Amino acid sequence: MRYRNLGGTGIEVSVHCLGTMMFGAVGNPDHEDCVRIIHAALDEGINFVDTADMYSAGESETIVGKALKGRRREDVVLATKGHFPMGEGRNRSGNSRRWLVQAVEESLTRLGTDWIDLYQVHRPDPRTDIEETLGVLGDLVREGKIRAFGCSSFPAEEIAEAHHVSERRGLPRFRTEQPPYSILARGVEKDVLPVARRYGMGVLTWSPLASGFLSGAYRPGREVDLTRGRAALTPARFDPAIPGNLAKLAAAGQLIEVAEDIGCSLPELAVAFPLVHPAVTSVIIGPRTMEQLRSLVKGVSVVPDDETLDRIDAIVPPGTNLYQADGAWRPAALTEPALRRRPVGDR
Repeated sequence: MRYRNLGGTGIEVSVHCLGTMMFGAVGNPDHEDCVRIIHAALDEGINFVDTADMYSAGESETIVGKALKGRRREDVVLATKGHFPMGEGRNRSGNSRRWLVQAVEESLTRLGTDWIDLYQVHRPDPRTDIEETLGVLGDLVREGKIRAFGCSSFPAEEIAEAHHVSERRGLPRFRTEQPPYSILARGVEKDVLPVARRYGMGVLTWSPLASGFLSGAYRPGREVDLTRGRAALTPARFDPAIPGNLAKLAAAGQLIEVAEDIGCSLPELAVAFPLVHPAVTSVIIGPRTMEQLRSLVKGVSVVPDDETLDRIDAIVPPGTNLYQADGAWRPAALTEPALRRRPVGDR
């Protein structure tokens, strides 16, 4: 296992980060099996674990807490996130001071720990002034409840605005960003990764397998089962009858050949790819089973050479998205027609 500094925090983390979204009701409901997977990851040299309060409605954090109870907690860099709704009722979501103070306390309880090494706001919150968010996160650092804080899936302009506000108001700043990044989703190369690097931020990327498109299971000409797994949840992203999906299948087929030519599997190449970028600190792997963990950690030994990277660039050009990551944040300017259409009488 290799290790890198997490931005300017002084914290050293493994280049593989264990993501735990698949632990709990959404993925693997067997707590003891999930604990064994976490312990196996730690035995492989992974010292970085990422979770979130909304993963299986808090169940994932509870499982992580069970796994880290005792001496292992001291050796692990523990990251979690808050933002999404937790339960019914108002003011139980977002990036406000009112909610984040409560969300951190609830995460600490589920995790069974006194501190969180890296706390991240899971998505931007257009309802809350960024100064409010930075202020409360800074207070939580001073209280010793979190060691550092960052953001997740923020667009480049909001990262830059947050740093501007930090400087102008004398507030602590985001130390990390967690964007989706894979061979099929390279859009962050245009702006998010250069901006993060400019500000000296650590970057932990998610969805290296593009929700399974780079698992090796999807190939041109092979029937796609739309009744199981992610394909059942979001069939429009996988249905080969949709032209855009054909481009992803074609790319996956070519990438399998690239991986075979350098003596590795496509998942191993997919996990290794983000780590080549100079802005990236760690890539999040999210296994559901022990077998998947064993397969993914093999990618730590894969270091693509320039010829391999040139072949990848020819299949999916730099800065290009063939795949839109599930759950990636989209600004209201795109999702709300009223913000991009003048009233009929003013057109």
